Amino acid sequence: MSEFTHLNQNGQPAIVDISDKKVTHRKAVAQAVITLPLPVLKALQQGDFKTKKGSVFQIAVIAGIMGAKKTSELIPLCHPIGLDNCYVQIELNEHHEIVIECTASIEAKTGVEMEALTGASVAALTIYDMCKALSHDIVIKEIKLIEKTGGKNDFSRI
Repeated sequence: MSEFTHLNQNGQPAIVDISDKKVTHRKAVAQAVITLPLPVLKALQQGDFKTKKGSVFQIAVIAGIMGAKKTSELIPLCHPIGLDNCYVQIELNEHHEIVIECTASIEAKTGVEMEALTGASVAALTIYDMCKALSHDIVIKEIKLIEKTGGKNDFSRI
């Protein structure tokens, strides 16, 4: 990559022209990791991850999918695309962190990494929102692309 893609020849913001690209199967996986203070984690585990607002993980899954679907409304120069699939998985890892993985896919001219990243981010923010009454010492410590396939340049951290 030798230059920023969202600037036109005059250096002004512009949507990327994808009119000459071919439609291919695009897939992206993104991850967000959250650390919770031990008392919050214990309270969630005692309640089977349910609160007065509902199941924390189930609501975060729905929020992540909704966020992925609205990516072009949130990120100014993203192409509006309809997702063929979006899957959000949330687990507790061996370090007692909440790990969110969002997988998005589509047959299109443009990739879905921004949709996967947005889905993981919105799911993480939803968990923060649902747990903040117990503590504000919640850290969304990383959001990252794990892999993307189907475009000009594939990428993988795996």
